[in-house]
Amino acid sequence: MSMSSSVLKKPLILAMAAGLACSAALPADESPHLGQPLDEAAAAALDFTVLPNGDGLPAGAGTALEGEAVYRQHCIACHGEGGNGAVNEALVGGQGTLATQQPEKTVGSYWPYATTIFDYVRKAMPLPAPGTLSDDEIYALTAYILYLNDIIDEREAMTAKTLPGVKMPNRNGFVWAYSP
Repeated sequence: MSMSSSVLKKPLILAMAAGLACSAALPADESPHLGQPLDEAAAAALDFTVLPNGDGLPAGAGTALEGEAVYRQHCIACHGEGGNGAVNEALVGGQGTLATQQPEKTVGSYWPYATTIFDYVRKAMPLPAPGTLSDDEIYALTAYILYLNDIIDEREAMTAKTLPGVKMPNRNGFVWAYSP
């Protein structure tokens, strides 16, 4: 370890210890007053999970034709033209590469369930404003990503009923490690 590295670590460790000591000294009923408390309705809007079988999917519908406009407005800057990657990872391609020295883990090559696309987009996208897309926009965007990966037709509507039935290319690529 170099001299400059150890010199830098001491103040950092002292600052961390001081922070812990100060936070431990606060009464339990006090808080740092960060953010806003959520009421039950706001918490319920954020508390959702979409399972692989489609449980948790909301009402709504969208096609790849509709999703292209959503993608161009909210996704292209990070994921590039046609989902081929830009600042962030590619969403398409990679089929047949998982067993190679350089696997491409994209939505089309790696993800086992189409419902996961909807769930992930609904919770985390678009950056920097997750949660701003409507359910119809998310269904359309999901359809567009599936279409770009040659998994569905561009006119096929994705809904709570159809999305769980989409067979992803890597659906059987995951195995339970703890089988009896």
